[in-house]
Amino acid sequence: MTDSELRALMEQSLEMGRRALFDEYVAYVYAIASMRLKSCGSREDIEECVSDVFAEIYRASVSGNSYNGDLRGIIGVIARRKSTDYFRRLSSRSGKTVAIEDSSTEIRSDENLAVNAERSELRRILYSCIESLGEPDSVIITQQYFYGRTVREIAAVLKMTESAVQKRSIRARAKLKSLLLEKGVEEI
Repeated sequence: MTDSELRALMEQSLEMGRRALFDEYVAYVYAIASMRLKSCGSREDIEECVSDVFAEIYRASVSGNSYNGDLRGIIGVIARRKSTDYFRRLSSRSGKTVAIEDSSTEIRSDENLAVNAERSELRRILYSCIESLGEPDSVIITQQYFYGRTVREIAAVLKMTESAVQKRSIRARAKLKSLLLEKGVEEI
């Protein structure tokens, strides 16, 4: 869902807009929070931080702050700031500090995190669109593009003729392309 579609949905129904915003960005926010809090917080702490991030986003949408830029950017900033606050609070409560030099885990830049979250979201959309094709089309596409099987091998597995598999593959790819365009994915 694009930013403009989310904004339009929020204008129509605030509750539906918030649900769509949450569904669209929860993985992204969770990834940011878990990267910041994994050295000092529990899973519950991370989930609480994610909840607080969305509460802050929702408060900003109610207060009339109209932000016309990229939603991913503002959500990322809010998530980083809130998770940093949680990190400081949790570190001070435990009485121990975690130095960056002492960290045994690799620290990734926010850019890599954003790219990884975006790729993960793209994969989720792709898989859901492939599943919506139904059988045997979803099987054909999966076997061709994820397992590198030939039309002959797929035909043998599905007990279909090679020409039938080929035609279904062409139709399934066209349908998949239109489904992805509906979801706002133009390139994979």
